Amino acid sequence: MPETGEVSDHQLVASFKVELQRDVSFTRIVSRYQERLYWHIRRMVVEHEDTNDILQNVFIKVWKNLDGFREESNLYTWMYRIATNETLTWIEQKKRRSSVSLTGAEDFFSERLVAQKGYDANKIEWKLQKAMQSLPEKQKLVFNLRYYDEMPYEEMAGMLGTSVGALKASYHHAVKKVEEFLKEK
Repeated sequence: MPETGEVSDHQLVASFKVELQRDVSFTRIVSRYQERLYWHIRRMVVEHEDTNDILQNVFIKVWKNLDGFREESNLYTWMYRIATNETLTWIEQKKRRSSVSLTGAEDFFSERLVAQKGYDANKIEWKLQKAMQSLPEKQKLVFNLRYYDEMPYEEMAGMLGTSVGALKASYHHAVKKVEEFLKEK
């Protein structure tokens, strides 16, 4: 929700569609959502450099498609969907290029997490990250959206094109797996 005096998302989208205001509007959109999108992506791909590459692709797609944005959803939800799709595409490409099997993908991303500067296996936030990396991609995505971003299931369902019931089940299974992982370690 915009603070008093702050330009709304609707106003930013409308001003983006005016050629002379396009650059300023887009800069405001980027500055408003860059950090939230960064952390959404980072939790899935682990490494800062990869996150920045994906985020750059997200904003390129936003720039190219914002003229056609019909505001049937919130701007952030729309951008989140783009970020999620870009991230999942990047993960699939990374798996193929690295010849990582689907069963070995969790280990691949877990190893990348351990290699991060400042990694400390005894700190709970690192344990949680490692537990998340052990989840299948869909469960990891749902866990991220619900746990970190506190996104309502209804909004997630619209963004991911699935039912609320399926998302609740995925989240429940993800939580159970994370709990088991944390008990074992």
